[in-house]
Amino acid sequence: MSKVDEIKARIDWLKELFKIVITIMVADIAGVAKLYIDNEIGILFYMGAVLLPMFSIACVTISRKIEAHLNELGEL
Repeated sequence: MSKVDEIKARIDWLKELFKIVITIMVADIAGVAKLYIDNEIGILFYMGAVLLPMFSIACVTISRKIEAHLNELGEL
């Protein structure tokens, strides 16, 4: 496999991972909002609220890796 194909494969894998993390993050936001609206603030609410910054950090990290691979691809 050539270097270009290898980088493209990594970018595709990271894009799929990014989609999965965004989907989980949207579901988490919906769950936390539902718990807040129903006034059921308990352990699930706080767990969801704690996970949101972690998912945000994961999204930023993945997007930076994608950008780095795109720059590497542009250099080839």
